[in-house]
Amino acid sequence: MKKQVTVFGATGLIGAFLIDELIKDDSISQINLVTRKDISKQHEKIALYSIDFLDTKEIENCIRNSTVVFSAIGTTQANVGGDKEAYRAIDYDINLRLAKCCLGLKIPQFLLISSGGADALSSSFYLRLKGEIERDIFELKLPSALILRPSLLLGKRKEFRFGERIMKILMPLFSFLLPANYKPIKAERVAQKMNTFSKLGLIGNHVFSNGDLLKED
Repeated sequence: MKKQVTVFGATGLIGAFLIDELIKDDSISQINLVTRKDISKQHEKIALYSIDFLDTKEIENCIRNSTVVFSAIGTTQANVGGDKEAYRAIDYDINLRLAKCCLGLKIPQFLLISSGGADALSSSFYLRLKGEIERDIFELKLPSALILRPSLLLGKRKEFRFGERIMKILMPLFSFLLPANYKPIKAERVAQKMNTFSKLGLIGNHVFSNGDLLKED
């Protein structure tokens, strides 16, 4: 039986590749794309939703009847002007709200993009925030919650990030020296794995490291 899925964060680097993966997937009949701003992506499988992410009812209307909900929602310090509360409101608050809506509607599976090194006890604001959202989503005891922790993402972003651009130039040169969990990874591969993992029939909480994402099928 063909399934309906929902994607949050479709305008981001991983989200854009994920949409392409889902469109090619013959087991999927409908893809709900939910964004905070307009998106031009069009396909017969796609249903577009532009919503208020503070409104639980609007979120529920988008995910209802979905078999899988994917979230690639995230921001950067640059996008929020260095405001940590604004950063948290997106990376933490929105994703936890999505997970709670999935729980309330008994959505079979929720997948989230986190980050390599995520740790709720980290001294790094970014890694601590990622660790906190992982912890709190897992505490919900969803039927199936899968979290992916990619390392540095390779791919062309819409916005310019100077530090990340430098790292993308340098890290591939030394990638062979790095442990699997620290090697840079193509955003396209993360998206492919996201869809692949959603089909494994996993129950309960699961974390996939960057090394797991790099493994061949």
